[in-house]
Amino acid sequence: MTIATMLRTTPAKTAVVVSLALGMSLGLQSSAFAGAREQAYRIYSRLTGTPPTNPMLAQMTTCINDGNSPSATCTTGLSTAAVNTINNANSVGTKGQLAAAFLAMEDPNNPNFLNIKVKNMVIPWTNKDQTVFAPLNDTATTLIGMIRDGTDFRKALYDNIIYTGNGVSPAYSNSNNNHYVQMEHQNLNLRTVLQAQSQTAVTGHPLASVAGVLTTRASARAFFYAGTNRAMFRFTMLNYLCNDLEQIKDVTRAPDHVHQDVSRSPGGDSSIYLNNCVGCHAGMDGMMGAFAYYNWGTVVFDDTLDPDTQSMIYATSANPDFVLSGKTFSGTRVMPKFLQNFNSFPYGHVTTDDSWINYWRVGPNAKLGWGWGDDTGNSPAHTVSSNSGSSLGSAAQLGYELANTHAFARCQVLKTYRHVCFNDPSEATLENIAGDFKASNFNMLTVFSESAASCSGN
Repeated sequence: MTIATMLRTTPAKTAVVVSLALGMSLGLQSSAFAGAREQAYRIYSRLTGTPPTNPMLAQMTTCINDGNSPSATCTTGLSTAAVNTINNANSVGTKGQLAAAFLAMEDPNNPNFLNIKVKNMVIPWTNKDQTVFAPLNDTATTLIGMIRDGTDFRKALYDNIIYTGNGVSPAYSNSNNNHYVQMEHQNLNLRTVLQAQSQTAVTGHPLASVAGVLTTRASARAFFYAGTNRAMFRFTMLNYLCNDLEQIKDVTRAPDHVHQDVSRSPGGDSSIYLNNCVGCHAGMDGMMGAFAYYNWGTVVFDDTLDPDTQSMIYATSANPDFVLSGKTFSGTRVMPKFLQNFNSFPYGHVTTDDSWINYWRVGPNAKLGWGWGDDTGNSPAHTVSSNSGSSLGSAAQLGYELANTHAFARCQVLKTYRHVCFNDPSEATLENIAGDFKASNFNMLTVFSESAASCSGN
């Protein structure tokens, strides 16, 4: 029954329907057309978790009322980088709304944007349980620092970078997390205390081993400990490309890089391998070779040692001889975990170095939007350089490959929008913000400000 039909019934029903229709109309209007003051309040509270002060609310309201021409009154106190980012945005939200968002993010009297909002978003990326209740650590602070500084966020997966606390005691240690625990216990302002440093200088690891946050202590502890290092690949895909293996398995890829430890007849049924297992392993095992020289703790896994007091190791030369299943391995830099259970399928791929190949560049997973290299899926030459101008190692090359996908850009937008707005963006909004993210040289502050502006009306 239409509203027009219902209006032709009884007076009582007419009154009810008119009230209902009017209420629905007003509700939609208040949601979609919130006033400047309401928008300012929502932007601030969603980016910091706290309400704004009256002066801050007034300044943000001025910005929103300014539309696409923010006045000097609006931008007072904003950094030059913030003003440049606002002026270069063109897709989502007015420049006044974006200025209001930057006022909230750069509020000198409220550290909550970085200390709470951003920290709570990235902490789950640093542990297998994906819990927000893990302690602050070097992976999280590096991500937070890069967001604060507007650094090209792709570099999180490959550059020689780490953030530590300036003047914080105890100093950074490869064998414990006390430096960051103390920073959190003192509730230090991450906007002022974090400083960017080269990972090689802080950790002492060689440049060839460095791959952004993938080789920071917290990530290595979580994803290089025990296992076969497949966890590092899986959680990198999940945390930074928003795709778990089940979503991207492809049984049509060549299986020639599937390792020896994978049974080709699990439970005595080869169809399980052909229809399921190979879908993940054909692509994953081809790329995880980049992590062949890494382990957490000792060369040969020892579960009697406390993992939290150990550190990441990277083989720069051949490991000492080791024995697996009665076979002695010598003269190899490859960690034993890559060669274990070789009797499961002796004809499988044997890892001899840290080379890798991406079979997912073609086929169904081309939809991830791989950004460079040829169309064959071949591993690119190791010639891409970090900020220091030095050639990147194999793990960093893989990080570069993953960071230059369209899926990486979409993932940062999707996670940020959900964290700020508490719902999913429309496909159009997602693509528009992702486009601005790329255009801003992958500045995450663009994503935060445009997400907050996009949902400020509801």
